[in-house]
Amino acid sequence: MVQIPDSKLKELLIKDGLITDEGFDGIQKEAIRMGQSVADVLISRAVISKEYFFDTLTRYYGVPRANFATSEIDRKLMKTLSEDVARSRHAIVFREELDHSIAVAMEDPADLSTIEFLKRKLQREIRPYLATPDDLNRGFLMYGAEQVEDFKKFIEENISASMRSRARGVAERAAELPIVAIIDNILTYAVSERASDVHLEMLEDAMLLRYRVDGVLKEIFRMPREISPAIIARLKLLGALKIDEHSQPQDGRFHHKIGEESVDVRISIMPTFNGEKAVMRLLTSSQKPLSLEELGMFEDMTKIVKENIQKTFGMLLITGPTGSGKTTTMYSVINMLNRPEVNIVTIEDPIEYDMKYVNQTQVNSQAGVTFANGLRAILRQDPNIIMVGEIRDEETAEISVHSALTGHLVLSSLHTNDAPTAIPRLIDMKIEPFLVAAVLNAIMAQRLVRKICTSCVYSYTPEAAIEALIKKQLADLGLKLEFNLPKILFKGKGCNTCDGSGYRGRLGIYEILDVNEEMRKMIVDPNFTLDAITALARKNGMISMFEDGLRKAKLGQTTIEEVLRVIRE
Repeated sequence: MVQIPDSKLKELLIKDGLITDEGFDGIQKEAIRMGQSVADVLISRAVISKEYFFDTLTRYYGVPRANFATSEIDRKLMKTLSEDVARSRHAIVFREELDHSIAVAMEDPADLSTIEFLKRKLQREIRPYLATPDDLNRGFLMYGAEQVEDFKKFIEENISASMRSRARGVAERAAELPIVAIIDNILTYAVSERASDVHLEMLEDAMLLRYRVDGVLKEIFRMPREISPAIIARLKLLGALKIDEHSQPQDGRFHHKIGEESVDVRISIMPTFNGEKAVMRLLTSSQKPLSLEELGMFEDMTKIVKENIQKTFGMLLITGPTGSGKTTTMYSVINMLNRPEVNIVTIEDPIEYDMKYVNQTQVNSQAGVTFANGLRAILRQDPNIIMVGEIRDEETAEISVHSALTGHLVLSSLHTNDAPTAIPRLIDMKIEPFLVAAVLNAIMAQRLVRKICTSCVYSYTPEAAIEALIKKQLADLGLKLEFNLPKILFKGKGCNTCDGSGYRGRLGIYEILDVNEEMRKMIVDPNFTLDAITALARKNGMISMFEDGLRKAKLGQTTIEEVLRVIRE
């Protein structure tokens, strides 16, 4: 991301009344220590928003903003610059101006070498516009929309080449160029589609390729069943797994390079009725912890989180099913806590973000490093703050609780449906109620909902049936509150930017149970019930995930249907 000189950024922020002289100097020192830009730290600390920063960039560089959510791209003109060049130069040609100059969306509008390069290549004057990473990604999607058929054609050609191969064994075929090219293109196309997971599944007569995009699986391609052994063998080679093992699940990892970007691929292979299935989780090296506000948390909830992480001991739990964004939220909290005066140590499976000045340990069951014994070792490292990726068993729960009791702030995740259920879940894991009451500071539950695509969003008047559905869901959740259906709601029509889905990107919906003295007394009461805990939390002001989702639907961030889908899962 292009930057403004720190001195000028400081001047603009102080002029706008967003920070003091001393406050900026403190942020600047923190940015140097963490190896981040001052702007990144300002955004992650919620001092400024991304939108404010990009508006400030346009003021500083004196160029307009290329907002592809509202601006049309001339596809014919765009193709005068190949995708490879556009990506390498971080620039997209998008229209002809009235004076016949060419408008170019650029990550860095002061990049004179790129401007000169484009002048020579296009034989026209260039007018630079500032493009945010989201703007550029929207533009690259225009290239990608026309590459779907090219991708499928390329895969088909390599499948045919592989089928003609005279290689004697599966291992030999796995190392041949057609199979190598198929895997490389599957991964490269998955990254361009913003997929978080790639599924290669065995059907009775074919191998099915599916991508998970914004939390929803979509079918991409079907390949002949005959090629599947070589595909799976290739993945096993990349992940350093046993090629001749077909009856046991195997897990591995490898790195895939796409231009300058490196993608960390976590691979899981499991035998199924029709053959071995492979699932790959993709983690790009460019991912960075976001602020709670960027994740979608409103101010009333961020205030509770910030108050609780200021405590020097106790436990903050984040709950939800697999894939609900718990780890991303934990990293955001750790990023807020990452200061020179504290020692932060983590035990994770896997390590998803590399964080400077945070001592991160990877679970490795083959080497005997589990959450439990890794946590024991961490306690000998003089930690102030401990992050346990997940509490999976009684031993890990016990050590985590005792760590929180003995002067450490512990951050961890737990698999429960909502925040109140975490309390009986800990007790079920053989933690005494008085210990649960003593260590819990707050419990957060979350889900991820898809955001409405800003390129095709429209408003509509909801039907009465929507209100009936919402009231039924409120009744099912035991929430007794008045709900008035807004006169206007929002949806996405479906466009090239969102691949016709009406959604692009995701944000969180949350509920936070703040454990106060009244709640602690209820937990140690031998006759307490989950309903009673939930009722007390509601009395103390807890907003449920469903209500938080409704707030975001009213604001046009997501849809009512999406909130209902996620809550029901």
